[in-house]
Amino acid sequence: MALWYASPRECRLNAVALPPVGPDDCLVTTLWSGISRGTEKLVFEGRVPESEYERMRAPFQEGSFPFPVKYGYCAVGRVDSGPRDLLGSHVFCLHPHQECFVAPRAWLVPIPDNIPPRRAILAANMETALNAHWDAGSGPGDRIVIVGGGILGLLTSWLAARLPGAEVTLVDVEPSRQAVAEALGLRFAPPEAAPRDADIIFHASASAAGLAMAIASAGFEARIVELSWYGEGTVPAPLGGAFHARRLQLVSSQVGTVSPSRRARWDHARRARAAMALLADDRLDALITQEIAFQDAPTQVPAVLASSWTGLTAVLRY
Repeated sequence: MALWYASPRECRLNAVALPPVGPDDCLVTTLWSGISRGTEKLVFEGRVPESEYERMRAPFQEGSFPFPVKYGYCAVGRVDSGPRDLLGSHVFCLHPHQECFVAPRAWLVPIPDNIPPRRAILAANMETALNAHWDAGSGPGDRIVIVGGGILGLLTSWLAARLPGAEVTLVDVEPSRQAVAEALGLRFAPPEAAPRDADIIFHASASAAGLAMAIASAGFEARIVELSWYGEGTVPAPLGGAFHARRLQLVSSQVGTVSPSRRARWDHARRARAAMALLADDRLDALITQEIAFQDAPTQVPAVLASSWTGLTAVLRY
């Protein structure tokens, strides 16, 4: 069985046929899969722009946008058939939510023994955060502001806080984010107390107000890295005022391509392994705030993807 987005704001469990297992393929029994809320919310609501239908295709996706579509990319499981050296090992794969699946071994990221499989569902978001720092050029001692305390904003903040001497502040409108931020060793500020004159600003709130806050927090010639993806939406950006006089840079970051600063030496596989290794911190378990039994996904996933949900990451338990 697999989870399908069947129509706007409706998902279902449908039977799927597995392809034959080739000599370099693995049959993986899924243990956990993570809901990547920002992207899957757009899919769930049918807000993927037609111009992005092909670029937005996930590996192993079935169906076509807008609906019906089998979508997702945060699966963790156990190899039950395949090359002998992988048998019984835990792996991560960019695969939709499904009870078991077949994938080439090249698509599987081994999970080290010091990382619990449940936490490993964060690997895709960690890879996005890592790529964002490469795009930003973050460095030791920088004053770094992250606007938006969802899962991507928190992981980006957590990486920033590991830079020696960096001053890192997470800004969010939700007061409950403060406890999580502090547990990760981060400073927290509501929008009215957001720092100014920052060197690097990451925007991850997917809101016009958040983008305005990110621009307002930037110092002279600072770089603002846009991590939000708005789907079919349009967002006003305050590019008047002192935007040009302060020579601000507003740049995009997207995980589909390795950042130009690393592309000559890094491929997707090396970046995926590095992101996985970064998950070896028990504090990151606090970022998973809800478990859903896979069979309950059709009734519970819509609540996770609703605008009123205040959790961080939900996982499906198989």
